[in-house]
Amino acid sequence: MAMSGLEQLEQQLIGDDPVLPCEEYSSVEKTTLWLALLALSSVFVGFFVANDFIWTDGLKPIVWDPIMEDAGSAGDAAYNPMNTLLYTFSMLASVVVLQALFRKANIPADDKMLLALLAWVCLAPVLRVLEDADFFSSEMDWLFISPIIHLHLAVWLVGLAFISHYVASQWDASSTDKIENKVRKALLPILSLALFFHWSLLYQPAYSVHDSMGFTWVRLGILASYIALFWTFVKTREWPAITRGILSFGVAASVLGLFHWVQFLSTPWAQESARVLDTVSLWPLLVVFGIPGIICYFMHRYGRDDALQLQLTGYEAGVLPAGIRIKSWEDAGEEIQRHPVELLSRNALLASPMVLAMVFGQLCDGFATMVGIDFFGYGEKHVVSNQVIVYGGEINDALGVDFGEGAWLFVLVKAALIGAITYMFIEMKVEKRQRHIRLLIVLAVLIVGLAPGLRDIGRLMLGV
Repeated sequence: MAMSGLEQLEQQLIGDDPVLPCEEYSSVEKTTLWLALLALSSVFVGFFVANDFIWTDGLKPIVWDPIMEDAGSAGDAAYNPMNTLLYTFSMLASVVVLQALFRKANIPADDKMLLALLAWVCLAPVLRVLEDADFFSSEMDWLFISPIIHLHLAVWLVGLAFISHYVASQWDASSTDKIENKVRKALLPILSLALFFHWSLLYQPAYSVHDSMGFTWVRLGILASYIALFWTFVKTREWPAITRGILSFGVAASVLGLFHWVQFLSTPWAQESARVLDTVSLWPLLVVFGIPGIICYFMHRYGRDDALQLQLTGYEAGVLPAGIRIKSWEDAGEEIQRHPVELLSRNALLASPMVLAMVFGQLCDGFATMVGIDFFGYGEKHVVSNQVIVYGGEINDALGVDFGEGAWLFVLVKAALIGAITYMFIEMKVEKRQRHIRLLIVLAVLIVGLAPGLRDIGRLMLGV
């Protein structure tokens, strides 16, 4: 279809009923925002006027006590049905509320932003594994327990995003060498200082706790983190300032944490649980990363040609042209069958970072859980996941299989789940103003998939 024909078709679909401008809230969003504000205000006021109901008999036993138990020497406290339900509802509500706020603030919702957020998703398990290894002091370790760790890192993320946008977004529209030098001079010192504070606030207090700890890899890690910060920033030239800032810091902070993993392997420090690392097991990496990686490779290979063609036409996979409502698009029938968005999006999305990250993350979590439980004797703390594994064990018993606890069923459930999510994404079309909710849904899937999967593989490698 020629470009002139596409433009005529799009104008016809826009008609007299275009979508709301991105800077405006829909009536549903306004209602949701007010309800969220009312709920938060009610909880805040409840701490003062009904403390026993809100805290003593409510949030403390449901949320806070399990967090403190997890942070203690016993470690890895199990979730309960109430906090599982609360966390799930809170995450869904956050997606609905934040997508409206992010769209209003004109925050990017493209693949670059996804990669930036992905670095922070990886940072959470890097720090969580160090907590599992009893690295952090007892006064601070609760900061690294889920869901507090995600809220804690969100403070860093929002702060760095705001500073990056405020300081350097004025130059986003230009990419000359002169402008790039201004961006680097404005942002790199701030990001470097933020990384120093990140290290001094989170890591440095723990060093005095571990007398037997070496520092060779720690020092190399500090150096490597700054190299990663500068390298990532330089390689993301022409990216929006907000995306460059949070990606560069997220990568650098993850590198810093990973070098502390290596330091633990080199000179293990004493743990409250008195666990001792016998041998380093690297073969789980081949299973946990290898199988999902191979699947993602073939998905990308299958969809990359359509993704490239769609990119050349100037459209985004799964996103309707500006101004067109989903209903108008669906009602058009045969008219839109030859439009690039309709023709190429399905395969193109299979090669998109968004779908590949979700597939890799969920499969990574599934295989890491199976390896950890069936081969290394770990347990499952999540209510629903544990029940799936119990069913798998019952099937093993019925078939007379003695090996493992039944975590193989968890892998199959994860595969079926991500298969359904992938199908939904490649079939789904969103309006321009709905791109943020799609991004945040992906982020939520990564938080409950990739993050625990990386934590599991980290624990297996370090034996914690």
